[in-house]
Amino acid sequence: MDIDFEAETIAFAFVAIAFVIFAAIELAFPVRRARRGKRWAVNVAMFAIGTIGVRLIVPLSMLGSAELAANNGWGVLTTLSWPDWAEVAITIIALDLALYLQHWATHRVPLLWRLHKVHHSDGAFDVSTAARFHPLELMTSLAWKSLVVLALGFPALGVFAFIVLFNVATLFTHANFALPRRAETPVRSLLVTPDMHRIHHSSFGDETDSNYGTLLSGWDRLFGTYTAEAKKGQQRIRIGLAEYQDDRPNGLLWSLFLPFRR
Repeated sequence: MDIDFEAETIAFAFVAIAFVIFAAIELAFPVRRARRGKRWAVNVAMFAIGTIGVRLIVPLSMLGSAELAANNGWGVLTTLSWPDWAEVAITIIALDLALYLQHWATHRVPLLWRLHKVHHSDGAFDVSTAARFHPLELMTSLAWKSLVVLALGFPALGVFAFIVLFNVATLFTHANFALPRRAETPVRSLLVTPDMHRIHHSSFGDETDSNYGTLLSGWDRLFGTYTAEAKKGQQRIRIGLAEYQDDRPNGLLWSLFLPFRR
């Protein structure tokens, strides 16, 4: 458990540094105007509450699941003798697919959507939006990821690499900046970019129900959920959910109790 805690601390440090860097870039080169202030306070507070809740309530982390699988010989990869780099690569790709499927499900399963719409209710789109997830969704997500790790026997090194890459990618794809025009197409051919994910936060239903990827962009193309351009262009995307185009999402209690409202 000490090793688990130390690794998670190192991963958190990487993510915290990425947050500061992306926040600075979007402050200097914003694509759109986005209020900070109370919005940021609420989004960060939700992240803090969710992180504490996960630590206190969910008994097993992803790294803990990897250690448990290794110690007991559970999962497919524990029975194979592949090079470390191959196992790490498979772990990252497979877990990214698992998170794509989870994200797709949160838009299709009514109970999961009740939790996930808290994220989409944010009326602006910037790096703080990456922190805006309901605590119950964070717990559900961790339970799903840990189950996948146990079932497939992913190594701890690969899980650690995925945790860092996926969380940094989550911050990057929500950032309020854009890649240079010449870089957008080649980068998007492999990775999800802020312009691609911004479409997912559109208030138009068909755009919201597309571009589910976080790290690798190929899943959306493979499963037919890719939208290349927003109907009204990046500058005119109406961010958030149509029914919450007001100041309510900027309230902490309102956001926490949103899933339980009829």
